[in-house]
Order: sequence, then structure tokens, then C-alpha cells
Amino acid sequence: MSLLDRLFSQIEEELPEDSSHIRLVVGLGNPGPEYEGTRHNIGFDLVDRIADTRNLKWSRERKFRAKTASAGSSLILAKPLTFMNLSGNAVARLSKFYKLKPNQILVVYDDVDLPIGKMRFRASGSAGGHNGIKSMIEYLGTNEFPRLKLGIGAAGRPGGMVDHVLGKFSAEEARELEKVLAIAEDGVNCALSAGLPAAMNQYN
Repeated sequence: MSLLDRLFSQIEEELPEDSSHIRLVVGLGNPGPEYEGTRHNIGFDLVDRIADTRNLKWSRERKFRAKTASAGSSLILAKPLTFMNLSGNAVARLSKFYKLKPNQILVVYDDVDLPIGKMRFRASGSAGGHNGIKSMIEYLGTNEFPRLKLGIGAAGRPGGMVDHVLGKFSAEEARELEKVLAIAEDGVNCALSAGLPAAMNQYN
């Protein structure tokens, strides 16, 4: 077992036994190759990175309407395949199957109100115009679930918001994105091992 594998095993063993520790990390995005690398899929990008680091393999789960990668029941990564505006359907299915409370689900998604390179952990909040979070609130019946917002910058070009979020990052933006994804991965690991308040204090 490598040093990295031992570290992750230790993190999982040290997870608190109460019902508040995060067990499901959901990246929001749209399925299909035409959406890869778009701003709206930054949530997918982060959970892909986490899965790669932990050597976890993705599998398509029809019953969840999602792709999942897991390290046992202590940590499940998910990418809904329902498209953004129905993300809550997949998450509700996962929540029911694994008997999760909303505060055990960390949702990662794009935020146009944050510049590229910025990120924010939040314990709860409104949808703020984000269709994926709006769907989550609808299906879970609450807005009391943790989230990690990753900045994609405000729309400032012809075509408006839709073209902005479905557009791809420029070469310069992609370099900045790589930096923030590395930090965001560390932040998620902190939330998993030490809890959301610790991640908020250290990474916000």
C-alpha cells in the first residue's frame, strides 16, 4: 500500500461516527462529450480529480441515474446523468439508498458570482439562480446541505448567461482553474476528515 493510500485509509478510519460527517460528494454538470470542459461542468471536473487521486473507478448506475465511484460506504463520489436541472433526482436516489441526511451530502458546482480562482464552502443557502441547486432543494426538501462553490466568473460576452456557462475556459483561465481545483481537492479532503466548519475556516 502506497503512502497516499495509507493516508486516505487513515482519513476514512478517523471519520467521526456521528451522523453529520460527509459521506457523499456530488459534482454537478451535464453528461456528454459536448459538455466536457465547459464552465457548467466544473463540479464534474473536481470529483473526477478526487476519484483519480484515490484510484477510484467510475461506474454507471441506472438505479441512481448517475455515475458513482466509491471507497466503500464511507465515501461515495457521484456525477448525476440527469442533466443539470434534474440533478436532485439522482441525489435523492443516492440519499435514500445510502440512508444519508442532507448534511452528509457535499455538492460541488459552478458560481458566476465568484471570479475564476475563488471558492467558497457553505453549510446551506438558496439556489441563487443555479438550476442544479434549485433541483437539489426541490428533491431533498431543504436547502440545509453543504456546498462548495467554484468561481467561473460573470457573463460578460454576447450570448448571455447560457453561452457563458456552456462555454469553455480560455487557455489563461484553464491555468488558473488547475490551481483552484488542486486547492479545492484539499478543501474537500479537509471537510471529509475534519468536518465542514474546519474546511470553511481554512479555505474560505
